Amino acid sequence: MTYRLVITPEQIKENLINLDPQQLHYLLRVLRLKNGDRFIALDGAGNSWIAEIEDKSANIIESVDLNTELSVSLSLITALPKGSGYEQVVRCCTELGVSNFIPVISDRTILKPSPNKVQRWRKIATEAAEQSERQIVPTVFEPVKFNLAINNTQPKQDKYICVARRNIPTLWHCLNNSNPSSIVIATGCEGGWTDAEVEKAIALGFQPVSLGDRILRAIAAPIVVSSLVMAACNN
Repeated sequence: MTYRLVITPEQIKENLINLDPQQLHYLLRVLRLKNGDRFIALDGAGNSWIAEIEDKSANIIESVDLNTELSVSLSLITALPKGSGYEQVVRCCTELGVSNFIPVISDRTILKPSPNKVQRWRKIATEAAEQSERQIVPTVFEPVKFNLAINNTQPKQDKYICVARRNIPTLWHCLNNSNPSSIVIATGCEGGWTDAEVEKAIALGFQPVSLGDRILRAIAAPIVVSSLVMAACNN
């Protein structure tokens, strides 16, 4: 098994990676590697190297050409669910290939996240990227109001908002009838989007779509969305 570790570009000096105490603990204590053992170092932006442990650093042996990313950039606009539910969203959807997480405060959002929460989400994204052999670490943005998030999308992106109990096309149908390079998909919190939020999104170019006949939990919906995009890209 080849272990993976995400590093920052600043840690690389010529062909040497300066490992921080937390990374050393993970490699030497948790994984029980030792001098001379190798792992794959990733900078989270698509670059990868085989590295060999030497004391408190690692020597870069050679670059590695990996291809584990989706063919499309997927951004999730997710109205924050209650409790720690967003942690599960970040972990699972990172494994499924999401590029950007945009947590939002909607009209029905209860959770008001602290800066510590955001740092926790970013740590989970890094760990999940390492575990799932991603080339990049997804970006987890600071939470914003829903209106601001949908206003910040780009015209060339395919944009969808998931809505329940409407006679509308399914997301799967739409994905199989398009070939975008960038997709933005919005899912609601407990209770879903308000009618006003849906209409604002439509006015900004979002297409309302269904995830099927069943009503999914706020945590399940973004995971289903990510799975559908992954399946469509693999096809």
